[in-house]
Amino acid sequence: MSNTDRFKEIMGNYPTGVTVVTTTDEKGMPLGLTVNSFASVSLDPLLVLWSIDHKVNSKKVFETSGKFAVHVLASDQADICSLFASKGIDRFKNCEWSLSDHNLPIIKGAAGVLQCTSYKTVEAGDHTILIGEVIDIESAEKEPLLYHKRKFAGIPEGFYQ
Repeated sequence: MSNTDRFKEIMGNYPTGVTVVTTTDEKGMPLGLTVNSFASVSLDPLLVLWSIDHKVNSKKVFETSGKFAVHVLASDQADICSLFASKGIDRFKNCEWSLSDHNLPIIKGAAGVLQCTSYKTVEAGDHTILIGEVIDIESAEKEPLLYHKRKFAGIPEGFYQ
């Protein structure tokens, strides 16, 4: 087994939360994609990060738009995760969303939404890491969607006991 295959195996066995990151292009059209490479960075200032593959068509827009929204998907939003991971369809035509006061597309029903201004980008291998400063926070106090071994789940029953 190659190191690449071992790496994929280990990372596939690491449970993560699931997010959808959105922005608008220069014409005001909404763009979004499913992302599980999301993490908090700093409390002062409030910073988060996520990464985008260099092969993604919308990479340049996310790098230059100056802002983005991170949607922490709720446990009942596996369909939204799959929708925003799909290619060749109008993702926003197939979900409920609206523009925020910061002119960012906000998908209805998320467990939480962090609206951010771009803070810094870092080239890292075949991805670019985008760091954002959080300027607006919404929390619906819902259970998050989890991803493990190519399957979706909520928090297991009895987890908090």
